[in-house]
Amino acid sequence: MNMTTDRKIAVMLFILALVYLILSYQLPEFPYAIMDSDVLPKGLGYLLLVLAIILFVESKTETEGQRKKRQLSKADRNMLLMVLVLVLLYVILLDTLGFVIVSILFLIGTTRLLGYTNWRVNILVSVLFTLGLYYAFNYLIKIYLPQGILPF
Repeated sequence: MNMTTDRKIAVMLFILALVYLILSYQLPEFPYAIMDSDVLPKGLGYLLLVLAIILFVESKTETEGQRKKRQLSKADRNMLLMVLVLVLLYVILLDTLGFVIVSILFLIGTTRLLGYTNWRVNILVSVLFTLGLYYAFNYLIKIYLPQGILPF
């Protein structure tokens, strides 16, 4: 059977979702948490599972034009590589510097790298979004994000 690229990716995502779900069911439960730490990972795992199935079912045969569109230029590959480096830096620095600082820097850097040039809006959105997310997780649903070097 000659599978299209979409179907190959769907199968890989399905396997990844299954492994992710198996691992998320091994997370420890906390008796006094309002929302347990495994709710978000399990939800994301099931969502990925469903989306992989939809991708597999809805993929069609590829035409030659679609194959050509899928080819990335060298500039696009470099851009993807730079975003990957930023994501890896985010993961590496998250525990040390904390969610707030690393997320603000990541959002500013990524949006700037991808071409958004309005610094004021970029900084404002990055700061407000990160602080709002930090407040919602830490104080509303009691899932504590890494504070890093900040005192709160």
